[in-house]
Amino acid sequence: MRVKAEVDQTAEGRSGSEPADAGAAPPETPQPGHAAGHGYSPAKAEYTARLRRIEGQVRGLQRMVDEDKYCIDILTQVSAATRALQSVALGLLSDHLAHCVAQAVAEGGPAADEKIREATAAIARLVRS
Repeated sequence: MRVKAEVDQTAEGRSGSEPADAGAAPPETPQPGHAAGHGYSPAKAEYTARLRRIEGQVRGLQRMVDEDKYCIDILTQVSAATRALQSVALGLLSDHLAHCVAQAVAEGGPAADEKIREATAAIARLVRS
């Protein structure tokens, strides 16, 4: 599809002049009952690359609106960007359950209950979105 190619080119045509840590949050201090690092840490580079591609898709959407492209073509790309974000969210959730929640449950106590509550709330937010 031509529109998809336009959006993909926008993602690929990103300027490499942005620093790798542009907009990055400062490192977090590990929470009690939580080891240093996060469940997604081993795949951080992959998540960052995927989010940058999604950023390119959104910029492509802005350009499509600016250029008065056909509504259905824009909606198709919005759907693709939404699915891409949902995929990232599900991956992060999976990593969180496998790492943070599993570790807290193994340690037991109130930290385990809190991690389960957090995960349940995150799942509820994803289901509603």
